[in-house]
Amino acid sequence: MMSRYVSAIFLLLVSCVAGAGASDQTPSGPKPASPPPHISKETRMDLIRAFQSELVYIRTPFPMGKKGLTLKDGVVSPSGEQLHQMLAMWGPAMKPGDEARITAIQIKNALIHFEINGGPIRKPKWYQRIQVGMGGSDAPVVPSDPNANPRGSYVDLVFDRYVPELDPQQLKDLLHPVFDFNAKSALEAYLDTVPPKVKEAIQNHQVLVGMNRDMVLYAKGKPPKKVREKDGDTEYEEWIYGEPPQDVDFVRLVGDEVVRVETMKVGGGRTVRTAKEVTLQPKPSVAKSTAPRPANAPTLRRPGEEEPNSAAPDANNSQVPLPRPDPNPPPESNPAPH
Repeated sequence: MMSRYVSAIFLLLVSCVAGAGASDQTPSGPKPASPPPHISKETRMDLIRAFQSELVYIRTPFPMGKKGLTLKDGVVSPSGEQLHQMLAMWGPAMKPGDEARITAIQIKNALIHFEINGGPIRKPKWYQRIQVGMGGSDAPVVPSDPNANPRGSYVDLVFDRYVPELDPQQLKDLLHPVFDFNAKSALEAYLDTVPPKVKEAIQNHQVLVGMNRDMVLYAKGKPPKKVREKDGDTEYEEWIYGEPPQDVDFVRLVGDEVVRVETMKVGGGRTVRTAKEVTLQPKPSVAKSTAPRPANAPTLRRPGEEEPNSAAPDANNSQVPLPRPDPNPPPESNPAPH
């Protein structure tokens, strides 16, 4: 009887020790953070009032056209080669360092839409749509000015599932890849978008081989003299800075790139730099069409005549001769009546 009592007490102690060990193994790390709440109506109104008509400096190029930019998780799209192709085809609406104004804000399900400089589509004012009949035709009371609305675009700030609750400073931080709210000048905003080597050269008013036109303008300003010349089949511009008895810089640009910098010193010395000193993003290339000729494409060949082989020209590199007419044509089947 006594042994059974001792055994029961021992089993009870063993179970208590095992339970204590299991409780010690329970994870005590921080609990996962709860998702942020949805944006409230009051925050919507506060953000619209804070950013409406706000002046900003552009940090990334915006292409012209109806398609703007998308910003999600700090990544701007389109970018890279696709963005360069759009800029080459349509031109830039805004470039880094340009000043722009936020003209409209729309907070939708999972994004915030920012319209810049009136947006990509020109919207006439209500009074510009009023017309008065004069002499059988209608004429607007206030004619529209094509230069009144500058080039505009937009950017969509996209979130995962919904727009969360956030304050104006948090929204500025999210928009930093495209907008600069803190810059005091266009130069300050532009310098924040270029490589460190280019930034140092611009601050020292120096031109490096490989810079583009905008970099030269920020470094040296508008050239007092410009000369257009042609070297063989290559056309170039020579931007001339300075006049004797000061140093004179000759900056040669082919297209949008600096390819040569020549400096004439006051004492008669001369330095020429042609090796590329800075490498920027590659320019977009236009692909040539390699589509095969359709089988039913129109042609001037006679029925049964073979197509000439354009890939294998003759020895004299001349065009394929046309078929000569027959010197002895067959008699007409229907002779003319007497």
